Amino acid sequence: MTLPVTDIRSNHQDQIAHAIKVLGRSKDRIAVFVELHRGKKRIKTVTELSRLTRLSRKRVLEEAKKLDHKQIIKQTKRNGDIAYERDDFYYAQKRQILSLVKNSKKFKQFPTKYSPRIPSVKVSISAPKSLVRTATITVDDIESFAKVRKIKTAPSSLSMLEKRFKRGIQLIIREPGSFKDWGGENSDLYTTRLKINGARHSSALAFKGKATRGVLTPARMGKNGDQIQRLFVEDAEVYIVQYGQRIAPSVLQQMAVYAQAKSLTTGKKIFYGIIDGYDSSRIVAAYPKLFKSAPHKM
Repeated sequence: MTLPVTDIRSNHQDQIAHAIKVLGRSKDRIAVFVELHRGKKRIKTVTELSRLTRLSRKRVLEEAKKLDHKQIIKQTKRNGDIAYERDDFYYAQKRQILSLVKNSKKFKQFPTKYSPRIPSVKVSISAPKSLVRTATITVDDIESFAKVRKIKTAPSSLSMLEKRFKRGIQLIIREPGSFKDWGGENSDLYTTRLKINGARHSSALAFKGKATRGVLTPARMGKNGDQIQRLFVEDAEVYIVQYGQRIAPSVLQQMAVYAQAKSLTTGKKIFYGIIDGYDSSRIVAAYPKLFKSAPHKM
């Protein structure tokens, strides 16, 4: 018998959230879940579920298999027929699960072990302007991208894999190493090699790739819309957001707020800015050989 190596059922709230994500918006899957958890009978055959849900036997098998693989229900046999056994925990929590499945906004506020929901509190801080030093920058202000200043015209958007663009930036600033993307990173590239006003500055960059479409807004940055906030967690003096298309003014506005807070708490001058599709295209045009798909060595 094969035992699962991870315990997805280790936390009460996480169990509920897991079931909701597995059910998703599939009406047929939800119907199978509802009928299996209805009434006192804990095991029901595929034939029974097909009759109760009014779905074909094939559809019941397809959806029940997905629930079984995700450990929501358990496959067994009854009277020579494939059958499924409900879970006692999900049976007790079925009302809350179905309620949250129907209300996506309410589910977003549902706390779990890995994504606790902390009530937001608006705080107003008064401080002398002399203590807050920030400045917006563009690619033209960054000496590391000096060749960009010669590029006066370029396409307004850039269609390039995030990994490829990031690698090109690394080659330009001569930043070695590998920066792999994962869900919990604060920045996509952290470097101390970016030059502004003749000096090197610690810098945190966030790249948004082709997976994002349309105008980039704060809400579209990160699963919870908190990518800008996480970017400013990095101990840096320069913060940059790059995207291959148009970036909404609200992104720069939100960055300004965090830059001011960062300057106030660290006593440093904080630089921040965006690189949109036009400036991204200018960078590629200025350093074409470094953005080729073939790998480069530092």
